[in-house]
Amino acid sequence: MRTLLALALLTLATYASAECGCLWEGSFDKVQGGADLVVSGTVIDAQGNSVDLYVDRALRGGKDADEVRVWLKTGDYCRPEAELFPIGSEWVMALHEITEAVPGGFNPHTPNVSYGRVGDYQLSACGGYWLSREGDWVTGNLVNAPRWSREPEMTPVMVDLVAAYVRGEVEADALLKASKEDPALRELKLNTKAFMRDTN
Repeated sequence: MRTLLALALLTLATYASAECGCLWEGSFDKVQGGADLVVSGTVIDAQGNSVDLYVDRALRGGKDADEVRVWLKTGDYCRPEAELFPIGSEWVMALHEITEAVPGGFNPHTPNVSYGRVGDYQLSACGGYWLSREGDWVTGNLVNAPRWSREPEMTPVMVDLVAAYVRGEVEADALLKASKEDPALRELKLNTKAFMRDTN
């Protein structure tokens, strides 16, 4: 019994002390192009180091699935902590598909804590791979933001504009301009557009 307890504590200590070592790969505008799947979604469940994301909108890639499982940090995997993505929170994520089982990546004694299953997705912490979403607006390390800054000071940007960028319909300059636009001026423009639609 003592041996099992010591082994369990050693395993936990290994996970707690494991450090990720990766270089910053860039803001969302840079890293999304190398992702297998870019989605806008809502976290609907969480277990161990994974979350289930209900896909509100696929911006690029995917298999027309309503939900995807996203594996996050454990050990020295360069991924964000699962606690950053509580149930009900909304995100835009650039994800990499897990295509191979990793030796030692799954322990049957801790099935909810692992590298992840083949066919699921992983979220990297080495760049601006996720943006916080509130309804139709996103914030985060979107474009030309400081390294390792997760919530730089910026004006929220519409998900539709981010989707257009992901599809290659607008340039990164459009994202940068929108992220620096005066919120009061933007609100005036939106109200004017809404007024013009209602009067036609």
